[in-house]
Order: sequence, then structure tokens, then C-alpha cells
Amino acid sequence: MRVLVLTGKNEPLIIQERPELYPGEGEAIIRIRAASLNHRDVWIQKGQYAGLKYPIVPGSDGSGVVVNDPSDTFTGKEVIINPAIHWGSSLSHQDPKDFRILGLPDDGTFAEYVKVPVKNIVEKPAHLSFEEAAALPLAGVTAFRAVSTRAMVQSGEKVLITGIGGGVALFALQYTVALGAKVYVTSGSEEKIDKALALGAMGGANYKNDSWGKNLQDLAGGFDVIIDGAAGDGMDELLNLATPGGRVVFYGATRGNPSALTARRIFWKQLNILGSTMGSPEDFHAMVSFVRQHAIHPVIDKIFPFAEGEAALRWMDDAHQFGKIVIRVQ
Repeated sequence: MRVLVLTGKNEPLIIQERPELYPGEGEAIIRIRAASLNHRDVWIQKGQYAGLKYPIVPGSDGSGVVVNDPSDTFTGKEVIINPAIHWGSSLSHQDPKDFRILGLPDDGTFAEYVKVPVKNIVEKPAHLSFEEAAALPLAGVTAFRAVSTRAMVQSGEKVLITGIGGGVALFALQYTVALGAKVYVTSGSEEKIDKALALGAMGGANYKNDSWGKNLQDLAGGFDVIIDGAAGDGMDELLNLATPGGRVVFYGATRGNPSALTARRIFWKQLNILGSTMGSPEDFHAMVSFVRQHAIHPVIDKIFPFAEGEAALRWMDDAHQFGKIVIRVQ
């Protein structure tokens, strides 16, 4: 079978031939039809991720057809892979010892076939193409846990989603709009804000403008829920924008730690600061059901053929995308 491999730090993604896969106990073999990228894949290529090892077949997200399932539960079925391996028994957090994400340390979905635990397979909603289904797993469940499990967004609430254009932020927008919330966004691109408005956002602000916080206050007053994956020095302004008793969910820190934080805003406004990452098996199943119920179609920015996997990584690294970047495998 063909796979896309990273052979070392800062090395390009190349095609290699690998032996046929065989399932172990509780495992299944999936013929991958499409896989999607996450920033995690770029960070692994650059050597900027924990637990690095090379060679590695990256890719956390994938959809395809089960070709070998000894339990015969999914054989022949179109499925989506849940990339959270060994989440653990707690619904509140992942197991700190055994939890891992498909694509490192285990070979991932940038391959014609992949081996995963049967319990990490969910049937693909019929309304999704393989490319759309492949776009869903990691970003989709991260957004769903942030929106529904952690923030528990309700209809009519005002929600701010930062960094629109990235996969998690876009899924969070689609989910909160489906829930009936009043959603606002931030971006460094006016074009991306306009695209978010077309998806149901009520307004937005460009965070490259010094007055972005005031602009949002003028638009919405304040926010019951804020969902952010950047942190950094914008974090203090987010606390300022939260309404008393508001919920602020952080699922990432791409801009690092804030250099200053007005701590009194947290206790004086009785804010709920919530951390979130990935999602439990229950979150994943609930997310797929939600997507099926509301006929949500993931936003896809660009689809690359299998032979252009390295070009797909460079496209993500350039950060021009609005939506998920997908590799069509076969």
C-alpha cells in the first residue's frame, strides 16, 4: 500500500510503499478514501510537537470503507475515524498516561489503509461526502466539546468565536448557529469575516485593528460565551468582553501565554474559565449525531490529490485557508 511519510524534521512528505496491514484483537482495517490536515501535522513536520518520532505517517482525520473487521460489526460500511485513542474512563478529561492522537505515535490517515481500534469507528452520515467526512473528526469534536460539553451554549445566547477560518472555529460557528445562538467572530482578514457572515454570523471584528475589542462591544455589548484557541495578549480583552457569569473556553494557545492579565476581571465578574481539548468517545458520537441531525456540511477550503500531500502541508502552513484542507486518497 502507498503511504505519505515524514522521514525527519523539516523533511517533505513523500510517497512510500508499505506492507499490507492486518488487524489485531479489537482492531479493523479501513481503506481510506479521504484524509484532512490539522496544524498538528505541520508542527510534526517542523519538529515542534511532543513525542516526535520519524519516520511517521501523519494524519489524524480520515474517512473510508472498512475492509477487514474481525468482529464483523463494520465490514463494508462507510465510516469516520475518531482519532482520540484511549481517551480513558473519565468524561471530564483524557487519560494523561495512555491517551494519544492518531498520526503520532501511531501511523495515521495519510495512507491508502489504516489500522484503528473498532471502538474508534463511527458510521458516516449519509449526507456527507468522503471528503466532508474526513474534514470532521479532530476539529469537529474539539469544537463540539467546547461548544456543547464545556460551554453548554443555549439558544439566544451571544457567542464570540475568535480566529474564524480555522477548522475548529468554523465548526464552532456552524454548531452555535445551529443551536440558535447569536454568533460574532474575529479574524485578521475582512474576507474571512464576510464569509463567516454568509455562514450565519451576525458580525465580526478584525483583531489587527487596535480597537477590535471596542468594535465588538459596540456590536454586541458583551458575550455570554467566548470560544478561543489563541490565548496570547488578546486573552485579557476577551475577559473584558465576557458578561458577568460568562463562560470562556480555551481549546488552544497558538499565540502563547499572555504577557499580562487583569485577574480581578475573573473573580469580580464571576467568570467560568474552561479548558478543553479533543473530546471523549461520548462527545464524538454526540457530535456525529448532531451533524447528522442538522445536516451540517463541513467547510472545505481545498482538496489535494494524494501525490500532492506536501503541497497540502505548505498550503496549510501559509495560513490562507478558510475551512479544512483535504487529501483525496483514492
